[in-house]
Amino acid sequence: MPRKKRRRSPPATGVFGIAINNPGLSRASSELLVHPMASTMASNGVASPSPPREQVGLTEDISPSSDIFNASSVAEIKAALSHLHSQEASVTARLDALVSSQKDLSRELGRLDLMRAHIGTQTNTTRSVSHGMLSEAAGTAERISSAVRRLDLEQARVKATLEVVEQVAELKACALGVAGSMGASQDWETAASYLHRAAQVPPAVVNGAFAAEMVPTAEVPDPPSVTLDNAAESLCGLFLREFDRAVKESDGAKITRFFKLFPLIGRSEVGLDVYGRYVCQGVAARARGNLNAGPGSGAKDGFFYANALTKLFEHIAQIIDGHGGLVERHYGPRKMGRVIERLQIEADVQGGIILDTWSDERHVDRKLTDIKSYAFTFLVQSFLPAQRPGAQHSNSPAPGANAANEDEGVDMKEIDGILNEMAIMLGRWSLYCRFLADTYNPPTEGEGEDDDSRHILPEFLSDSPLARKINDKLVTPFNAMTTFFFRRSVEKAFQLDEVPSGLNLNMQKPLKADPPHITSAVDDIMYIVNKVIQQSLATSQEAVVTNVVPTLSRVLGSDFIGMTQRKMRDECYPRAAVQGTSPPEQTTIAFLVQMNNLDIGIDYIRRIVHNNTGTKQLLENKDTQGKDLITDHLLSLFPSRKSAHKVATTLQTLATSFEAKVNDLLTDGIQVLFNNVIKHRLRPILADAFRDIEYQPQLDDSTEGMDYDENSRNKELVRPRFAAGWSELLVPIARILTTSAFDRLLTVTIAYFVRLLEKRLWSYQGRINQLGAARLERDVSGLISAAVDVGYGSTVPGRYRHRESFARCVQMTLVMSMDEDEWDEVLMGGEAAEVVDKLSREEKVRVRGMVRRG
Repeated sequence: MPRKKRRRSPPATGVFGIAINNPGLSRASSELLVHPMASTMASNGVASPSPPREQVGLTEDISPSSDIFNASSVAEIKAALSHLHSQEASVTARLDALVSSQKDLSRELGRLDLMRAHIGTQTNTTRSVSHGMLSEAAGTAERISSAVRRLDLEQARVKATLEVVEQVAELKACALGVAGSMGASQDWETAASYLHRAAQVPPAVVNGAFAAEMVPTAEVPDPPSVTLDNAAESLCGLFLREFDRAVKESDGAKITRFFKLFPLIGRSEVGLDVYGRYVCQGVAARARGNLNAGPGSGAKDGFFYANALTKLFEHIAQIIDGHGGLVERHYGPRKMGRVIERLQIEADVQGGIILDTWSDERHVDRKLTDIKSYAFTFLVQSFLPAQRPGAQHSNSPAPGANAANEDEGVDMKEIDGILNEMAIMLGRWSLYCRFLADTYNPPTEGEGEDDDSRHILPEFLSDSPLARKINDKLVTPFNAMTTFFFRRSVEKAFQLDEVPSGLNLNMQKPLKADPPHITSAVDDIMYIVNKVIQQSLATSQEAVVTNVVPTLSRVLGSDFIGMTQRKMRDECYPRAAVQGTSPPEQTTIAFLVQMNNLDIGIDYIRRIVHNNTGTKQLLENKDTQGKDLITDHLLSLFPSRKSAHKVATTLQTLATSFEAKVNDLLTDGIQVLFNNVIKHRLRPILADAFRDIEYQPQLDDSTEGMDYDENSRNKELVRPRFAAGWSELLVPIARILTTSAFDRLLTVTIAYFVRLLEKRLWSYQGRINQLGAARLERDVSGLISAAVDVGYGSTVPGRYRHRESFARCVQMTLVMSMDEDEWDEVLMGGEAAEVVDKLSREEKVRVRGMVRRG
């Protein structure tokens, strides 16, 4: 029975003497709760502490399977006893582990007690050392440190006292020296040097009681501050009188002598002011002399006022550059700025006089009124529909006479001369401003190439009366007159326009004019464009360039392109009298010339922009593509990279916008030329080339065993027929059109011709055999060569681009003449399929089925 087995086993006893397997426990077995760290500490060889009372106790097993008193059968009793035995074994093992760990724990506690005893001994020893030896040493160190500090303080006070005594002695020597030098000897340099030495003494010493007690003597009874101030005032007045006397006597040595003495007596501002007044007198005298040079008004012709303004700026620059070193050496760095500001005041006066006199002499205001009221009659009437019939006589002498009459109100030569003068004056003003900015602005550390701070105009210069007058008298009139001058030049160029003579579409007659075949208006207008851009850039004024260049773009778009468009639409539109025939030869030639005008205009504008910005070489260098188009040329005119970039962008915008507008008109013109001159002749040319050509040859006995191509080489007719008709149609046009314009025309023509040829190839369905396919491939190849070579030399790359347009036609003939092996490879998508990639699979099969085989 389980009860007898339990008796044979010794009862396990907990730490509090409670029997674990006591059968007297009611309805439950007992279980000892052991601290969870016990097993871990035992496994690590560390004695576990005894678990606290609340962690060791008896727990009641509430499982129904272990309730032996409620068992109703022998099986349930056995199960409950088995469960109790397993719990007893588990608790016994855990209690044994806890008891065995108590020995290790006791040993470790003994070690801790021993270590505590040793530490206590060391603590007592340390405390005795601190209270014994170290306390005495600390006290000694504190006494020594205090003594050193008192000694240092005493030495500093003695040193300060000695320094004050030395300064007072120096002050006394200076006071006596000033008095002695200003006495009978009148040694002004020595007196000034004594004052300069006295200025090095701190004001606290000069005004102190010790100096007031020690410095005064019987010869100099006043306090030192009074003595020095009186001496400085006296010397300042003396130096001013002597400086003015030297100026009147034009004694440069004395002027320099007394100018150098002002900073020594502490009167630098007075010296700079009197020096500025002196140099301004020279500037004024020189400016008046330049303005009054030459008797009468004849001396004031040409660039007289521009030269006078240039001389004014050059004189000021020479003074700043030549005297700046002297001023900064004796007065200190950046002290020349005060003189520069004083010189600018004089420049405002003298420059304003020159500009006012020039404006009155040249009647600028009246000319501005005249150009504002100019009506541009010719241009306006040219765009009116009512003037179309009479517009054909624009090249007759009558318009020229009218132009001469219209010019009586505004003399273009005078406007051109005034613009040249203003451009020179604005350019000199820009150089002057750049020089003053570089001289006046302080240098910046770590200045990079993108640092524009040194190019910023000083406020006294940007807000000066001369700057405002430059804007009112030069910049604004220059922009207005340039706009008028250019538009009037465009109008006059069209009034005097001359077409090239000796042009014809007959290949039997040579052309009497040299290419490019353009009217005189293009050269005249583009010459003025280049002149105006050069003139605007020469001013080095960003405001001028950004105003003038967009105006050029607007006038070119409205007048040059607009007039050309009107001529192409109203005067030389290639319209046939009878549908299906060609337009009159002279009308077609005139239309071609107008297209040349547009195409050459693009090239002119592109070259003008590149030459004036220096970007031609930059664009040709592949490594610089996409980079900033700021060139050395632009930086020489506009030192600020921001301004240079804006100017470059403005000019590039002119080229791109003009090219875009012209390309639109050229595209329309090419389409008109193709539709009215070329399109209706392409079908007859193609039909004549294939006239009476059969592609179903039959081999008889006489030709059996001979190569078909070799036998029929002399019978090749398609290429020569086509080449004759194609050349007769296009070569006369190619002789007159520019290369790029003809290339555009040929592109459109070939695109249409390819559709005709492909349609003809599709028409051979069932009318071609294997031998005919080989001949057709040869004929098509010859026809393509003749088509792309027209108007080109053998080395022109454009011919290969046009050959690509015939790719579908060539691949159709290839599919027709392929061997069965090649055709099978095409169907399987092999290498041969890549040769005919322009055709879809359905088209390949259809082409292959066109040929009769067998």
